[in-house]
Parts: sequence; C-alpha cells; structure tokens
Amino acid sequence: MAQQQHNCEIIYFPISSSSSPHDHTPLHHHATTTSAPPNHHPPPFLSAVTFPAFLSAVNLPEFREAPAFRNGNQCPNPTSSSSTIHIAMTLDSTYLRGSIAAIFSILHHSTCPQNTVFHFLSTHRPSAHLRRTILTTFPYLSFHLHHFDTNLVKNKISSSLRRALDQPLNYARIYLADLLPASVHRIIYFDSDLILVDDIANLWSINLNSHVLGAPKYCHANFTTYFTSKFWASPLFSNVFQNRNPCYFNTGVMVIDLVKWRQGKYTEKLENWMRIQKRYRIYELGSLPPFLLVFDGNVEGVEHRWNQHGLGGDNRDGLCRDLHPGPVSLLHWSGKGKPWLRLDSGKPCPLDGLWKPYDLLNHAPLFSDN
Repeated sequence: MAQQQHNCEIIYFPISSSSSPHDHTPLHHHATTTSAPPNHHPPPFLSAVTFPAFLSAVNLPEFREAPAFRNGNQCPNPTSSSSTIHIAMTLDSTYLRGSIAAIFSILHHSTCPQNTVFHFLSTHRPSAHLRRTILTTFPYLSFHLHHFDTNLVKNKISSSLRRALDQPLNYARIYLADLLPASVHRIIYFDSDLILVDDIANLWSINLNSHVLGAPKYCHANFTTYFTSKFWASPLFSNVFQNRNPCYFNTGVMVIDLVKWRQGKYTEKLENWMRIQKRYRIYELGSLPPFLLVFDGNVEGVEHRWNQHGLGGDNRDGLCRDLHPGPVSLLHWSGKGKPWLRLDSGKPCPLDGLWKPYDLLNHAPLFSDN
C-alpha cells in the first residue's frame, strides 16, 4: 500500500540571530539568559501571514513571555540542518499549560537552544489564537504548526480507562512520519505533561543502532496487565510476542528514526492493531498497546533518567507518587493527576513543586484597581 499523504498547514517562525551568549548550567541550576530586544519585530513576510480564527470560541489562557535563550559560542550554526534537533508535541487547549511548561524547560536547560525546532500537532487548523499564544510566549522560537486530521482515527479509536486517552490527538504520534516533511529524518516525541532538567542534546544524540525507536524500557513491569484476558487466551493474538523479550515502554518520550519508520510502513502496522482492537477489544489503554504490539522487543533502550514517568499516579485515582531510584533528566506526570490541576486545587503532590517553576501561566492578580 502506498504511503498516504496527509495535508498539513504550516507556519514557521525563524529564530532571531544574536551574538549574545547563552550561559548554560545543567540540571538544577538556572541558566543565564538575555532579554528580548525592546524594538524586535517579526520578519515582514511573517507579519503578512494570517489564518482564519477557527478557535475563536476557545478562550486560551494567557502566558508570560519567556526569556530569550541564546546559543553558547561552542554551538554549531543554527541554520545548518545537520545540527538541528527536532521535537514534536501536541497542542490543545486542555494541555496547553503543560505544553508551554515543557517547552520552557527544554529551552532553559539547553546548551544550544537556537538549534531546536518544534513541530506542534493540533486538531485545529492554524489559528490566530494558537499562533498568537506561541509567538507571544516564545517570540524567538523556531516552530512549525501541523494540522492533524481527526478523520484518520475517529473510526479506529476504542474507549479506554480514561476519556483523555480516547482523544484523537493522543493518536497523532502514530502519524508523525506522514505529518512531518521528508527532510526531517529523526524526531523526539514528547507528551505535554513533562519537564526536562537536562540538555535535550544528550537525548537527541543517542545511538538507535538498527532500531526504529528508542525509549526507556522497563522489563520488570507486569506485561500481562496491558492487555485483556481475551488477548492472552487467544494464540492468534498472544503469539505476536513469541521469540520476543517484551518490556513496557512509555510512548510519551520516544526518539524515532523517521526514515526507517517510513520504509517499514509502521503507521500501517499500528493502524492494523487499532482495527483489530475495535473488533475484539484486546486492550484498554488508548494508544500505548499498539506500540507495544508493533515495537516491543525491538526498542533501543534509553537510560531510565529520560522518563521518570508515572508522577501523575495511576489512570483511575491519580494518587501521589515518588521518583524512581536513580538520576533524573526528565520528569513525566503520566497518569490521571496533572501538576497544574493539583496546584490550582491547593492540594499538590510534593513533586508538583518541581513543575511549578516552569509554569508561565499569567495568573490573574488578587486585587484589581477597580
């Protein structure tokens, strides 16, 4: 079957050039940044680009402007494609606050922030509202907006344990190879409920060897819980793991070789399991199980420090969790509990305090002049 071509509309905001250095101190120390030039204006060609306000009914939150992070002197030229780090994330009104915090944390801890390009996936066509939010919060960010057509998955999604897992945008990661241009050979996919406390270049540079996908693997996990009893009772299904060493991996942090993905037609393989699920009900965890079925036993292991996941608790109660033992480069609030919601409720978990410094939400003042 020929590779499908999916339409996407893109806007691109190039990074402003500057000779100001970005002094990076890794992990728990704050980087020194330069402030935005007061008279900076977008390039003329960008100012002329407008989009219909498809999200006019959506009242997006307001965010403070982030500092302008600059490359250090040792960084390669950001205009060189070979030095570019590509990151994909989804954008929607529900998780926008988390996405903004994640972007801020990535830039904050990057030695060469101007070499990073973001690819944002949205179910809404590029709108003045979403575009304005990104541009006003990160005026120097290099990014593309890609439209994800929900018709691709609306008849393939089955209900799961949480409604959030059933949202079409949760399945957009399956279509990265189709949505992104062929010139993008490698991508890091991030969920919106995480923050980095390490240099993104350290994750980008991992060797995938012969594998299509790299992620932290957890081979001690009880793998049987990710599929229904019907799945394990049928050799037609369960034999897919025969002669494989299946290990759980979380799809919220993945390094993907898009060239190998396209060559292996992995989008079609994932879609096939979604169709089987629709008919036989063999799992209950949204978009994760198809990835386990297609890739498990064939994933390049990444250090566990790159996905300290589960900080949002389980998918039912969202109770507080502790960090896993070992070093930390990325904190991930997968599960029901999200740090911004718990902080707003006045009942945060202890680890939610690590997310709070990256929250750029422009909170309303306690008192008004009126």
